[in-house]
This record gives sequence, C-alpha cells and structure tokens, in this order.
Amino acid sequence: MAEGSGVTDDLEDLRRRIDLLDEHLVRLLNARAACALEIGRLKRQLGMDIYQPAREFEVLTHVATVNTGPLDTPALRRLFERIIDEARRLERLADEARAAADDVEGVVREVDRLTEGPALLKAPDEGIE
Repeated sequence: MAEGSGVTDDLEDLRRRIDLLDEHLVRLLNARAACALEIGRLKRQLGMDIYQPAREFEVLTHVATVNTGPLDTPALRRLFERIIDEARRLERLADEARAAADDVEGVVREVDRLTEGPALLKAPDEGIE
C-alpha cells in the first residue's frame, strides 16, 4: 500500500506542476494576444490586411524549428494555427472596437465587452521560468 501512496503523491505533484504550467501558458498567451493587438493597430495604420499568409508561414516554420518534443511538428502546427486564428479574431474585434472608441481605454473596454473577458492588454508577469 505504501508504494501506491508514493505513486499517488507523484500523480498529485505532476498535476500541480501542470496547473502551474497552465497558469504560465495563460499569461504567455495573453501577452502574445496583446502583441497581436498592437500589430493589428499598426497594420491598420499602414493599410495592411489583418491576414498575412507569409507571416503565418514564418511563425509556423519558426515553431517547428525550435520544437524539441515531445509534441511533434503536426501537433504544434495545429496548436499554433489555432493561436493565430484567435489572434486574427482579436484583431478584427479590436478594429470593430476602434470604430466605436477613440482612445485606448475605450478599445480595451469594448474588446472586453465583445469577448466577455478580462483586459487583453495587460503586461505579462515578469520572471516566468
């Protein structure tokens, strides 16, 4: 029975570690989303389309290059395609919000209202390891 207790402890430790990693992922994804929103603002100033297939290809190629596993490249590709899709969706929502608001605070409030979520322009926590 003692052996089972050790396995249970290991399981709980790994689940706590996953919870912490998930918290880091959420902060990083929100930081990435904030960057995407700023990029969207700059693209709008430059008259560029939100969808940039060449840049998407660069991002997907880059993440495949830095991947050390255990996720394989197709899995990472699927994850990042989804992340990129959500970034484009946020850019579109921000464009709608900009049409309704003149200042950055108004944009954040409007995006929050449209996404029913917290402010997306918060800076990430420092010291993520």
